[in-house]
Parts: sequence; structure tokens; C-alpha cells
Amino acid sequence: MEFFFATLFSLFSIVDPPGAIPVYVALTGDRPRAERNKIALHTSLYFMLILVSFFLAGNFILGFFGLTVHSLRIAGGMTLLISGFGLMSGRFAKRRGYDKEVEKQSQEKNDIAFSPMAMPMLSGPGSISYLITQYNQHELWNDRLMIVAAIVAVTVLVWACLRVAPFLFKVFGSGGLNAIARIMGFIVISIGVQFIVDGLVHLVTEMGVK
Repeated sequence: MEFFFATLFSLFSIVDPPGAIPVYVALTGDRPRAERNKIALHTSLYFMLILVSFFLAGNFILGFFGLTVHSLRIAGGMTLLISGFGLMSGRFAKRRGYDKEVEKQSQEKNDIAFSPMAMPMLSGPGSISYLITQYNQHELWNDRLMIVAAIVAVTVLVWACLRVAPFLFKVFGSGGLNAIARIMGFIVISIGVQFIVDGLVHLVTEMGVK
């Protein structure tokens, strides 16, 4: 259970559902409650399918591009650093690829569940690289099932956050949500640094052995 909760907390920090609330509220504020609830459910399901698919296809992706897990750790760590600094600077949406052009297109769409909400707002390069690295670090299927369970748990938390997004936005406001994002950002930066250190250590070790 300790491994499950560690993975759950790390993944939740990287995804940072509270950081997506302002964008979600802005895009769904003029829609009926029933439609908002439907969007929240569909966004969560898309989010889970995206992350589970990348997690299970991790080895295939690495093999197809001829990458090693060590290079992925370093690249993933750098991606997490960028995401973490984006969270700490209060530029969550911009760092996730959500800009004025995407906002305009989103407002013209009836279904925003997959894009931009599920991807890139919630499931981005940081969470995907984290899960692929976890897949290769943990070869026992018991551990991998725990990681899948953590993905499902984060999905439930994403759904809960989106369901009560208008209420949370009223309670915390932009300032409160930015404060939460900064805390998450610090944790994400720490995870990114650990990824880079692990990747460099294993890479140097392998070079030394050769």
C-alpha cells in the first residue's frame, strides 16, 4: 500500500487537477449542470484511457524509437522540471499547451472532454513519461497493477475535482488554486530532479561497466 500511495501522490502532483479548474470553469460556465457533469465524466474516462494506454505500451514505444529507459528518465525529468516551474510560476495552462488560439477553438467546440481537457490539460508529457519510466522500473506485474490502480484512483480524483469545480473556484479563487499549484510544482520539480539523477547514475554505471 505504501508503493500505491507514493505513486498516487506523485501522479496526482504531476497531473494537478486543481490547476485545470479555472480553464474548466471558463469553458463550461455557460453550460447546464447536467452537461457539465457529462463533460467531467467523459474527461476523466479519456484521461484514464490515455494514461493506461501509454503505460502499457511503454516498452513498445521505447523499442520502436530505439530509446533506453535511462534516456527516458533524463528526458522525463527535464519535462517534469519544465512542468514544475510552470506550476510554480502560475502558468499552468500555458505550460500545458493551452493558449489563446486553443481557447478560441475550444469555445467553438461542443465536446471539450478529450481536447483540451483530457489532453493536454490533464494528461501531458510529464505524466506520460513518468508512467513509461515506472513501467520499466517495476518489472513485477503486482507492482504494475498497483500503478494501474493508482491511475484509476487519480481518475476518480480528477472526476471529483471537475464535478465540484465551480464550488472549489468560488471557495479558493484564482489565488488559492495558484497557491496549491505552486506546492504541487515544488513536488513535481523534486520528482524531475530525482529522475535526472537516477538516469545519469545508471547511464554512467553502464558506461563504466563497458
